[in-house]
Amino acid sequence: GNPFGLGQTVTSGIISALGRSGLGIEGYEDFIQTDASINPGNSGGALVNLRGELIGINTAILSKSGGNVGIGFAIPINMARQVMNQLVDHGSVERGQLGAQAQDLTPALAAAFGLEKSGGAVVTRIDKGSAAARAGLRIGDVITAINGRQVSNSADLRTRIGLLRVGEKVNIDIVRDGEPKRLGAEVRPPRISRIQGDKLHPRLRGTVLADIVEGMPLYGRVEGVMVLEANRAATRAGLRKGDVITQANRKKVSGLEQLRAHIKRSGPLLLNVQRGDSALFLLLQ
Repeated sequence: GNPFGLGQTVTSGIISALGRSGLGIEGYEDFIQTDASINPGNSGGALVNLRGELIGINTAILSKSGGNVGIGFAIPINMARQVMNQLVDHGSVERGQLGAQAQDLTPALAAAFGLEKSGGAVVTRIDKGSAAARAGLRIGDVITAINGRQVSNSADLRTRIGLLRVGEKVNIDIVRDGEPKRLGAEVRPPRISRIQGDKLHPRLRGTVLADIVEGMPLYGRVEGVMVLEANRAATRAGLRKGDVITQANRKKVSGLEQLRAHIKRSGPLLLNVQRGDSALFLLLQ
């Protein structure tokens, strides 16, 4: 790598963990964790094993100071290769989706579902008309494998589906009412419903608003409408790119249709906004 601009530098360490996810770095996470020193300038560099084989692409660190503290993350090479192949073959990356939301199958949930083993992902929501709905997936199904590869948790499921190209066939192994089943589905493109803000309210001029859908980092963690773009006028009004509108005029918002229903075309607009780990009210008048 090129840490702090020093030029080519090699560091050594061990693989501390595999399959790290839920870090909030990217929408799809399946990181290799290593204690080999990774510093600013190492991103994009090679993570190799003792045989000189490329096993990952160094990406990020966990650090309060901004320097290495022994917790670094690399994208596994199989994930990087899939992205590379899509770019070479098609010129872009199209991440597929099932249209289902899931949560981790914890030991407590496994006991509640009458299962002997934990691990896997429990389906908690299915989008209407989605690939999951067409495949016959149901709320309460426990997904245990995708194309024969074991699914350990909900983040693992999301990553495995996200790495498939739109249109690919996928086999989904599930447990339903204690019985194993296999379903077939075709991965579909993400549905991103978006709108220019001024079409909803003049005070939202300069924004592009969108439903939070599968593939976005906050999917399944917060309900609301995301501000995808915010120009200078929107920033002056108090809105920023990445904000999530969770309430409008003191009424809960879970998507664009609810936002449209809760605001009027004229008059002031009171928004409750989540920004990072904090929340605030904005009065647009």
